[in-house]
Amino acid sequence: MHSPIAGRAEFASVRAATSAFRSPILRHSLWQVANTFPPFFAICAFMYWGAATLPYWVTLLAAVVAAGFVVRIFIIQHDCGHGSFFNSRRANSVLGFVCSLVTCTPFAAWRRQHAGHHSGWNDLDRRDLGVDIYSTCLTVAEYGALTRRRRFLYRLSRHPLVTQILLPPLVFLVLYRLPFDMPATWRSERRAVLLTNAGLLAVFVALGVSLGFGAVLRVQLPIMVIAAIVGVWLFSVQHRFAGVRWARHENWNFVTASLEGSSHLALPRPLQWFTGNIGYHHIHHLDPRIPNYRLQPCHEANPTLQRATVLTLWNSLRATSHVLWDEERREMVRFPRRRTA
Repeated sequence: MHSPIAGRAEFASVRAATSAFRSPILRHSLWQVANTFPPFFAICAFMYWGAATLPYWVTLLAAVVAAGFVVRIFIIQHDCGHGSFFNSRRANSVLGFVCSLVTCTPFAAWRRQHAGHHSGWNDLDRRDLGVDIYSTCLTVAEYGALTRRRRFLYRLSRHPLVTQILLPPLVFLVLYRLPFDMPATWRSERRAVLLTNAGLLAVFVALGVSLGFGAVLRVQLPIMVIAAIVGVWLFSVQHRFAGVRWARHENWNFVTASLEGSSHLALPRPLQWFTGNIGYHHIHHLDPRIPNYRLQPCHEANPTLQRATVLTLWNSLRATSHVLWDEERREMVRFPRRRTA
């Protein structure tokens, strides 16, 4: 990565390039709410009706589409967390909380944790700042220094079946119900977890009393499982892939970390819509205040900001196999085939 001095110069240049796209456009934000929430609730209503009258596989097919809307709602919540969806902080907070009742993600707590991710991603010396297993890694040397048992556990914890299939629903449905990794000083964020849980309980009880608790589980559980898997996959391939670059803190700078430490995930148009343009993740890291619907225009208007690694849907499916950073070769690599002594 570039020197800190070059980083400061580039930072000013990037801010100038992205400034025209930083402000939310109210009619676009409201339209995004209108074309996301009502269709989601309509599909859920169909699923509740179909669960009682149609074969269950029809409900499961509809759950895939509903999960796509949950991912889109999460992107709206994500923008609210960055203060980029509305100009009003209060409006962002209110809508962010409403979104949390769909995504099962406590808004205020997630917002603060995610800010840690943005402060030091791809900095090898700051991997404790809000960085999770999907956006961090060990170096080859660190992995080799582990005991055989710890290497086995590390490999197991990074196996795609664990990270991409089993863990995501656990995170959204269980771990987000607990302030499991929040310092005691995060009092308001801890209260936010309890408030979200109370809201979710109220929604679940109201639906259960009206439609039956079994029906609620048959409808909502597959939606959340699919949405969690897709959402976590999106996050992981945007931060850990073959072309990503890491650096020690003295060589880390914001611009290079954005353009070379996060990907441009080029998805087919329908998937880009459901994922709220978050595939332009390098632009999002360059300026988190840009609303999701302005990421693509910003990318297209600034050729100098287009040097991020482009991942297609096909090669992104293989990105999760790159799990260690080789400091000598300066590239992400797979686990070694032979166990080190």
